[in-house]
Amino acid sequence: MNVETVAVTQDEDGSRLDRWFKRRYPALTHGRLEKLLRTGQIRVDGKRVKSGERLEAGQQVRVPPLGDEAPPPSSSGHAVPRPAAEGEIRALRRAILHEDAHLIVINKEAGLAVQGGTGTPHHLDGMLESLADGGETPRLVHRLDKDTSGVLVLARTQAAARALTSAFRSREALKVYWAIVVGRPPMLQGTIKGALAKVAGGRGERMEINEEEGKRAVTDFRVVDQAAKACAWVELHPRTGRTHQLRVHCLEMGTPILGDGKYGGPGAFLEGTELPKRMHLHARALALPHPAGGVLEIIAPPPPHFVESLKTLGFALSDAPNPFEGWDVD
Repeated sequence: MNVETVAVTQDEDGSRLDRWFKRRYPALTHGRLEKLLRTGQIRVDGKRVKSGERLEAGQQVRVPPLGDEAPPPSSSGHAVPRPAAEGEIRALRRAILHEDAHLIVINKEAGLAVQGGTGTPHHLDGMLESLADGGETPRLVHRLDKDTSGVLVLARTQAAARALTSAFRSREALKVYWAIVVGRPPMLQGTIKGALAKVAGGRGERMEINEEEGKRAVTDFRVVDQAAKACAWVELHPRTGRTHQLRVHCLEMGTPILGDGKYGGPGAFLEGTELPKRMHLHARALALPHPAGGVLEIIAPPPPHFVESLKTLGFALSDAPNPFEGWDVD
């Protein structure tokens, strides 16, 4: 294995370096990591760092050859536990919304993890080599939660990865999500502000509002339709890109995302209904500068369970507004 330079994605912004390595190279021991740091073999943007260093999106991490202590990584540095099945690869190719010489955009299915880790043998990162088509293996430049569906961008080249990562980091990308929430938002359109910090809890690591120690997080929202007092269909425009930002901000508004038991608990489900007990959060649209010039606009159809719930609640897809209009973009 040769020395690699791996870009920190937007969703990894704020991660500790040791935890970043644990996620991307799970077989690398902490002792071996500390030795590589002490000897300067691991660097961030060319500088020596310690294991507790907080990473920023767009930074470049130098990863030396890891030998037998870590399985061969895929394009973004993750160990690949098993080869993808033919059916999985065909499904991935069917999910492509746009592709050209610089990038690929897919409509990620709900339930597909973007990156691997303990107990996650099947993930998108482990299938990216199947999209190489004789060129470089595509690279991840941002992420979606496992249970969130929708628009996900992959870079075909290192140059494209730098440009796209910069676009996400500088907030040049407009991201619009759909969510079905339990309850009715306090107003038809507004902005949710709440700094987010990571905490450990009984249900695993979570994010919570913490104005003193958290990182700034801002989400615009507008209601598309409402079903009495039971549910609302909302569009969400995150101005920042914090982990689980939309899930926490919807909860903060008093309307947890339907199916999000991690944050909403029992209140995230409508008992006595036939609504699917799955996360109802979908990355609907994305507009961002294309590495070759101009602006690329992509819209992703919602997954079957989301469509089913819209129909059950009496919402009409034809009522959805243009996702690229009406936002006060910075």
